[in-house]
This record gives sequence, C-alpha cells and structure tokens, in this order.
Amino acid sequence: MHESAFQIFVSVLLANNFVLAMFLGLCPFLGVSGRLDTAFPMGLATTFVIVVASLCAYGLNILLTYFHLEFLRLISYIVIIASAVQLVEMVLKKYSPTLFRALGIYLPLITTNCAVLGVALFQTAREYDFVQSMAFSVGGGAGFTLALVLMAGLRERLQLVDIPDIAQGTALALMLGGILSLAFMGFAGIGGGG
Repeated sequence: MHESAFQIFVSVLLANNFVLAMFLGLCPFLGVSGRLDTAFPMGLATTFVIVVASLCAYGLNILLTYFHLEFLRLISYIVIIASAVQLVEMVLKKYSPTLFRALGIYLPLITTNCAVLGVALFQTAREYDFVQSMAFSVGGGAGFTLALVLMAGLRERLQLVDIPDIAQGTALALMLGGILSLAFMGFAGIGGGG
C-alpha cells in the first residue's frame, strides 16, 4: 500500500511517535524536559538535524545503491548526523550563547540520539520516495518536539504541587513519561492500515 505524505506525517507525529511509541531519544526527553524554555529549542534543533540527516540520507542511499556500497550506509549516516549537529552547535553558540549554555551536554548528544539515526534508517528500509522521506522526517521531528514540550509542561506544572519525597526527581519523570506514552497509545488506530 502506498502511503501519502500526509498519512506518514500524522502517523509518525502521533501514533508512531519516536519518543512515546518507539522509545527512541529518551535521553533528551528526560534530561532537557525540565523547562519549556529549553525543551522547545532542543526539539527544534533536533528537528533540524533530523530533516538534514533525512535529506542527506536519501541522496546518499541512492548513491550507495548505485555503486553497490550499501554496507556503508550506517557509518555514512552517522557522519551526516555528526556534521549537522556541529552546524547547529556553531549557529547556537554564535547567535544564542544563553540557549547554547542552557542546552549544555544535550546539544552535542543529538549526534548519538537514536531517534535521529532511526529516521534515516527507517526511511531507507521502508523505501520512501523523496516526498515521503521529508514528511517522515518533519513528522518525526515535530513528534519529538511535541513529546519534549508536553513533558516539560507537565514537569513545570508539577513544581507547583506538593509531591511526596519518594516520587520526586527521576521517579516522577519516568511516571510522567509512562503516562504520556499510554495517552499516545490512543492514537494507535491512526497509524494502522485499515
């Protein structure tokens, strides 16, 4: 069945969200989602890297397939992702040093974010055309940003509540992540065939 770009976008945004359904990219999801003012820019930076990596992976896959060098896909994708992250780091350091410092170690860790690599590998494995690949990457990045922003919003609201000591910190973050994941299971029918 040929999926439209819109179906792919909505599916990866909600039903097959990389963070809340596939559990990819959990490090920044738990680490940067403490405040909205860092969660949203981190989501945008990751979305940019995902789109650049997807675009380059699409073209590179054509080249590697033509020369029968498919075994170089993984290492090539990693080099593309690392280069895109370096670009984002340089731009943020120059134009928004405050945000650069606020994101801290999580910014260079986009390089090892499995959601970014997952987009490139999944689109290749599913043999998406160019438009489908772009819808997949933009939807994946938007879904990643949505998960970060939802989690940050919940965590900021819970700072105003008296929470028992045993549930504070990491335990609360994991419980919130689990509840968000369960909530997103309600979108499962969107991603199915039918």
